[in-house]
Amino acid sequence: MACWEGKKYKLDKSENFDEYMKELGVGMVLRKMGNTVTPTVELKKDGDLYTFTTTSTFKTSSISFKLGEEFDEETLDGRKVKSVCTMDGNTLTQEQKGEKPSTIVREFSDSELITTLTIGDIKSVRVYKAI
Repeated sequence: MACWEGKKYKLDKSENFDEYMKELGVGMVLRKMGNTVTPTVELKKDGDLYTFTTTSTFKTSSISFKLGEEFDEETLDGRKVKSVCTMDGNTLTQEQKGEKPSTIVREFSDSELITTLTIGDIKSVRVYKAI
């Protein structure tokens, strides 16, 4: 059983997220909301189908995918992108292809989830604690 199975993680600290959202073209009002909410995330697996859910007071979103297969995604800020996810050990990497391609790397452990979001040369690191 993977260390993330059956766990939820709540945002604990965030670095450079505003810069990341700005680079994506997210408007100021949405950026303010994005910087004030502390979402809870959860990754579930059912057979070869994964579901990653983000829950906050602002919005709940969920993506379902099979590793290595491209899927359509609408991001929390409303962009339409094509994504591909791969898993290496306890690291889930998501490549978002769209007008502004970005990469989201999620490293799971028993106690925390470290999410690194990269677009161009802008990098944001968000740390979630297991709850």
